[in-house]
Amino acid sequence: MYRVIFACVFLFSIGTSMAQIDFKAQRKNMVSVQLQNRDITDEATLEAMLKVPRHQFVPQNLRELAYTDGPLPIGEGQTISQPYIVAYMTQVLELQPDDKVLEIGTGSGYQAAVLAEIVDSVYTMEIVQKLGHSAKKRLKEQQYNNIQVRIGDGYDGWPEKAPFDGIMVTAGAEQVPPKLVEQLRESGRMIIPVGPHRGIRQLVLITKKKGKIKRKNLMAVRFVPFTRKEEE
Repeated sequence: MYRVIFACVFLFSIGTSMAQIDFKAQRKNMVSVQLQNRDITDEATLEAMLKVPRHQFVPQNLRELAYTDGPLPIGEGQTISQPYIVAYMTQVLELQPDDKVLEIGTGSGYQAAVLAEIVDSVYTMEIVQKLGHSAKKRLKEQQYNNIQVRIGDGYDGWPEKAPFDGIMVTAGAEQVPPKLVEQLRESGRMIIPVGPHRGIRQLVLITKKKGKIKRKNLMAVRFVPFTRKEEE
């Protein structure tokens, strides 16, 4: 009996270690094949994507798919974005180490973790309570002490923490929320998917310079809809 139990524990320990090594290898391959072989060149973004354990931000039964080239469901009708999209949106913000960033749509917390590897502080909002509480716990376990999570409607942003050097919206909106633009610092950048409800949207870059707002369409994308309080 003792030998059987000991053998099981020993094999489990080996399996766990091998899984961790595999995840690291998968993450390195993800960065090389999915990001560097495309158009992700920002070193800070690449380093963050290489460091953050994406498999810790997906459901247990999907961890073996964590580093595949596509989005994955995380429950409550929401998804974790494709690694390339996470990296692309991060790169576009042109973040600096002392920046303060607002994220709307925490989800599982993965994008916030990537941002937190690059900037000084991240403020992230999630309207789905179950996801928000889960992400807050997960980020704490991963020791991301520079991330604050708020549960609530992100349409009007987080005014008491504004202005922000960068704002990232990870849900598709039908229009750009004006309050978010107001909370963007001078020379700040915001990226947001905009377009028809449940349709193909444009990933839009908003920049603010000398009080003037510029808007540039970057690529066609699909995102889960931007959920508002009245839709709960």
